[in-house]
Amino acid sequence: MKSFEKLHPLLKSFVEKGPAGCACSVTYQGQTVFEDYIGYADLEMEKPILPDTIYRIYSNTKVVTCVAALILYERGMFLLNDPLEEYLPEFKELKVYHRNQNGELAIIPSSKSIRVKDLFMMTSGLTYGGDGNETERQVTLALNNYNNDKGSENLDVRTLSKILSDIPLAFEPGTKWHYGYSHDVLGALIEVISGKSLGTFLKDEIFDPLEMKDTFFKVPKEKKERLCSLYNRNENEELTKNSLMDGNYQPEAKFESGGGGLLSTLGDYSRFAHMLANGGELNNVKILSRKTIELMSTNHLQPEVLPSYNWDYLKGYGYGLGVRVMIDPALAGSNSSIGEFGWCGLAGTWVMIDPKEKLSAVYMQQMLPNFEAYHHPRLRSVIYSSI
Repeated sequence: MKSFEKLHPLLKSFVEKGPAGCACSVTYQGQTVFEDYIGYADLEMEKPILPDTIYRIYSNTKVVTCVAALILYERGMFLLNDPLEEYLPEFKELKVYHRNQNGELAIIPSSKSIRVKDLFMMTSGLTYGGDGNETERQVTLALNNYNNDKGSENLDVRTLSKILSDIPLAFEPGTKWHYGYSHDVLGALIEVISGKSLGTFLKDEIFDPLEMKDTFFKVPKEKKERLCSLYNRNENEELTKNSLMDGNYQPEAKFESGGGGLLSTLGDYSRFAHMLANGGELNNVKILSRKTIELMSTNHLQPEVLPSYNWDYLKGYGYGLGVRVMIDPALAGSNSSIGEFGWCGLAGTWVMIDPKEKLSAVYMQQMLPNFEAYHHPRLRSVIYSSI
């Protein structure tokens, strides 16, 4: 469609001021209406971005993991309100960090269980490593100790779950939104309930049925040359190659991160996205029901929890079962539909899904910092102006 050609100059401007290269695909009512590849997959080798280029999709993995868990939900294998310890017993007898009236930090028993839906919703009290609170500091310490003792290549999803369960939560489950390892623990839940490794379950239930032949946790030897280089961008606008975070993609690594470990191509992830935009079905292959996608793309954060979901460029969005969900286009300054949903990844990858319009879009790049607050809202504006 001619109207989508407005995207080309926008993508070109991104590459002029940011990543070495990028790619974007838009699917509308079952048809690919826009597809473009700009710039380089590897600057030094002058290797262009191509349809078969493979990207680290980081947190775009989360949407896949949540869909996988919802497949099990549709089979009656768990309920969203179930206590997590029914499936992962290490989460019994939880502790939580609590500040008393004097501002002193204490560890007290949690008055609530983590519910399965708290994993989907990032309201579990689990965090990533970092320095923002005591839970984050303890996560960093525990994982560093494990890696020094056993070696990072020996960490797997179940082991991570057990390490995290020993650390007091940042808050009582269900009381705040906090980005963290919730979807990795959801991966552990999938493994326990399905009896398969996370990678095998995703392959059997999503990747093979949707013919996503280039989506996996470990890059096969014969496809390594197709992996896009990741670049750091400094204040002088210089790009330098970064391979420091590629350990988990190697054949010897055991960790399959449901929160950020997948590699994929523009075409593969576009098929996955349009399956969701098309009511859970693509090319007569049904992955999820339309009603479950409606549930996934409903804001699940209660009014008292919503203020903690405070990333500035996500103004106007609530949070569903692992996805941002448009709830207030006026606040967002967005021309998208109420109920439009999706997520993004650390290196700037992005997906947008709109079942009302049967519209989906996927954007790929590999750069840190990722410029997501600049790129993604502009992509959204131009795409919706084109339909």
